[in-house]
Amino acid sequence: MTEAPPDPAAATLALLAVMARLRDPAAGCPWDVAQDFATIAPYTVEEAHEVADAIRRGPDPAELREELGDLLLQVAYHARMAEERGWFGFAEVAQAIAAKMIRRHPHVFGAAEIASAEAQSEAWEAMKAAERAARAETGALAGVAAHLPALTRAVKLTKRAARVGFDWPDAAAVLDKLTEEAEELRRELPGADRARLADELGDLLFVVANLARKLDLDPEAALAGANAKFERRFRAVETALAAQGKAPQDATLEEMEAAWQAAKAQGL
Repeated sequence: MTEAPPDPAAATLALLAVMARLRDPAAGCPWDVAQDFATIAPYTVEEAHEVADAIRRGPDPAELREELGDLLLQVAYHARMAEERGWFGFAEVAQAIAAKMIRRHPHVFGAAEIASAEAQSEAWEAMKAAERAARAETGALAGVAAHLPALTRAVKLTKRAARVGFDWPDAAAVLDKLTEEAEELRRELPGADRARLADELGDLLFVVANLARKLDLDPEAALAGANAKFERRFRAVETALAAQGKAPQDATLEEMEAAWQAAKAQGL
């Protein structure tokens, strides 16, 4: 017999009760009591990435449920700290996002009609622009969070600029710019000035992010895939060398490259 799912309201109250106990100055966990918004924020970002990673790898339902729980705990954590300061609580957070979703989906909750997903995206951005204007945030780039991962923020910034016409015509033009930036970086190599190298490398990465945008790809996801591929192939290199009684540090570059190419040929 399939077990009935828990009551959402009761489960939420239980989570909030656990969070309140952890933060209790007298009976709580000393580590949890000592935290504040700034110290918890990195964990919030980390947990969001772990949710994305679980999805990318499967997803496995049990793992995804656990990772979503870890992320939900972060929301409960920040809401509890805000409640302790008299700002707002978890209920206000949930209420505010529900109201925002209703406001931004008039075609679902009102009389408006949206013909396509593309039209909805345009309407969504128009609503967000109006909300930024109401908060006196001016300029096409207003409201792009400063602490996003750098590649993601580059995409968001240039999407905003593209909406007002500041953009490359196509992906081929971005590739031309990528070649240009690579040559500029190459010219800085002999001098090895770290500030100049960092500046040129930043330009190169910024153009790569734009190339991903033009190809309608997520650069963070693409890089994560490349990282995973590198890990698979390098582990295969280690395994192949171990079969010869060697560790990577004992092998020549040529031997490691041969093992790498063999792993690549195997589709790893």
